[in-house]
Amino acid sequence: MAKDTSGRKVVVSNRKARHDYEIVSTYECGIALVGSEVKSLRAGQVQLKDGYGDVRDGELWLNNAHIAPYGFARGGGHDPDRPRKLLLHRREIDSIAGRIAQDGLTLVPLSIYFTHGLAKVEMALAKGIRRYDKRQKLKEREQKREMDRARRREY
Repeated sequence: MAKDTSGRKVVVSNRKARHDYEIVSTYECGIALVGSEVKSLRAGQVQLKDGYGDVRDGELWLNNAHIAPYGFARGGGHDPDRPRKLLLHRREIDSIAGRIAQDGLTLVPLSIYFTHGLAKVEMALAKGIRRYDKRQKLKEREQKREMDRARRREY
C-alpha cells in the first residue's frame, strides 16, 4: 500500500478506467464489507479492472470487483465476486441515477483506499472514449515527449 499526498493508503487504482473513459465527476463512497474482505483489501488482493457501479432500488452497488478470499478466514471466507453496497447520501445517489439515465454516463471505480481505518471507493461518472480518440491522445502524448526531448538536447 502506498500513501498518496492526502494521507490515504491506496490499496489499488484502476488505471484502465482513466484510459478508457473521460472522467466527468468523482465521488468518495464508503463500502459495506465483511471481515475477511477487509483483511484481503489490506493485503492488496483486489482487482477493479472489470468493475462498474449500478443503481438498483435507490441503492448504489459495486459489481465485478474481485476481492480474493482471505487465506486464514474461517469457513472459506467470502464470495470474491459478490456485489458490494456502496454508502453515499441519498441526494448524491439520486443525482448519479439521474445523470446515468439522462446523459448516458457510466459509473466506474477508480481506486480503493483506507482513510482513518475505513475502506473507501473512489467512483467516477465517466463517458466512454472512442478508439480514434484514444489513438489521438496517444499521438499527442508522443509528440509532447518528442518536443521535450528536443528541448533537453538544446541545453
